[in-house]
Amino acid sequence: MRVNIYYGGRGLIDDPTLFALEKIEKVLDELRVVVERYNLYEEKSNIMVLPKTLKEADGVILAASVEWLGIGGFLQQFLDACWLYGDKEVLSHLYMFPVVMATTYGEREAEYSLIRAWEMLGGVPSEGLCAYVDNHVEFETNAEYNLMIEKKTENFYRMISKKAVAFPNSSMQVKKTVLRGSTLSLTPQESEQLSAYVSNDNYVKKQKEDIEELASLFKGMLGENNDSDEYVSRLTEHFYPMDDLNAIFQIDLIDENTSLVIDIKQEQMNCYRGSTEKADVTAKVKSGVFNEILNGTKSFQGAFMSGELSAQGNFKILRNFDTIFRFQ
Repeated sequence: MRVNIYYGGRGLIDDPTLFALEKIEKVLDELRVVVERYNLYEEKSNIMVLPKTLKEADGVILAASVEWLGIGGFLQQFLDACWLYGDKEVLSHLYMFPVVMATTYGEREAEYSLIRAWEMLGGVPSEGLCAYVDNHVEFETNAEYNLMIEKKTENFYRMISKKAVAFPNSSMQVKKTVLRGSTLSLTPQESEQLSAYVSNDNYVKKQKEDIEELASLFKGMLGENNDSDEYVSRLTEHFYPMDDLNAIFQIDLIDENTSLVIDIKQEQMNCYRGSTEKADVTAKVKSGVFNEILNGTKSFQGAFMSGELSAQGNFKILRNFDTIFRFQ
């Protein structure tokens, strides 16, 4: 038998949940159960791929520490990942033991949240371990409390061993008629692979950039680029070359979700709609403010100083914008 523990607290030394888990692990070890604990605060960059660890488990323990409100973000992220990417067939055979220790009000609500979530996922929740702990030393040294933890753990073990059947509940009907999972028809293997991609920040960032670039490209193909053409015309008309200046500006028009690239090589200027990784200055501005700059009612430097335009890169080159483009 194998039981996985998913601990959603912060790992604080005085967290009563950690004490309860140590007692539970000791009991399960004596019953010759293989126990694997996942501390979600250590696995936070991999939470989206953790549902695949459920495959070999016969039961799971979801452990929450209520410090001010609810089960906490890490455990919620794990449950979200189970809903989005978990193998529902595997989940339907898993027994869940909720462990909730609170140092403030709300342990019952947190336990109910875990039970309800597991029912929605299709699994079978067991009777939980739930307590309010005012003084963790008194709690840990109380023999009766220790005995209760052991008894509840043994009951969870029996539930798995006997493959106990739970009564049907309305959560499953709500899931069928109201809740919707992914709209994509994915196999468990495809869902698992998707979760790996989602957990990779660099991959997600690159995909977003590619989507934005394609969206901009298709807008141009559909003739939705009139504003950008006007920008190019105005910039070309008011360009005054500056000796020995080689610079690339990228102007991100944040409300239009488009960008202008201004590539200057001394007396030559090439302006086009798109993006570049070689920009010396990248500015973000709303189209209304940029139009004021093009109309000469506001300077590029003035917009930057007032906070209407944000920029990063070479600020010496940024200051040259009003010299090479004169709109007044």
